[in-house]
Amino acid sequence: MLGAMRLALLAILGCNLALATAQAAEPDPARQRELTRLVRQDCGSCHGMALTGGLGLPLTAEALHDKPIEGLEATVHGGRPGTAMPPWKSILNDSEIQWIVQKLMTGFPRE
Repeated sequence: MLGAMRLALLAILGCNLALATAQAAEPDPARQRELTRLVRQDCGSCHGMALTGGLGLPLTAEALHDKPIEGLEATVHGGRPGTAMPPWKSILNDSEIQWIVQKLMTGFPRE
């Protein structure tokens, strides 16, 4: 009986931790607007203002659908040495990078 109670408690704690992590990863609405503007302006300067490609590859949901999320996050975080893609780790935290990549994968919002 005590073992079952421990398992139930661990399951509840695990669900609460997962929920708190998911909620913590979402930037607040004001920051989301800032991030959207940053992607449209800064990323758009190479990837096209509509993110359909330019100097850089397209960043549309269609172009990214088969790309691994972890690889896209790593590219935003550390850039691509030897290319025009800079690292963004100095101005974006991990949850912001995850939010941006998730939005790119599903169709980036308009400003």
